Amino acid sequence: MARVKRGVVSRRKHKKLHDKTRGFRGTKSRLIRAAHEAALHSGAYAYHGRKLRKRDNRSLWIVRIGEAARKEGLSYSTLMDKLKKSKIELDRKTLSDLVQTDPETFSKIVSSVK
Repeated sequence: MARVKRGVVSRRKHKKLHDKTRGFRGTKSRLIRAAHEAALHSGAYAYHGRKLRKRDNRSLWIVRIGEAARKEGLSYSTLMDKLKKSKIELDRKTLSDLVQTDPETFSKIVSSVK
């Protein structure tokens, strides 16, 4: 049986791993075993971070809407309740964008709800 030499395959795998871990500190970017573990962890952290970003953005939208609602004389929860009851289906992202870009439209929406 012929002998199999795996130098090319290993080199390619290691090169791919080093590309993933470029910029990591210490041995995590150099040694294969440590780099492999660091790459696995970084993938998990990145996945979790994408979920956290959605949560953070939603809380930011709520804070912005709440502040704008206070200026109009309503609390955040009252505003959202009145929007639901008056069948205005604007999500928090859109409302927050209105607060930032077009405050006049937001105040018209609030006055129509009042």
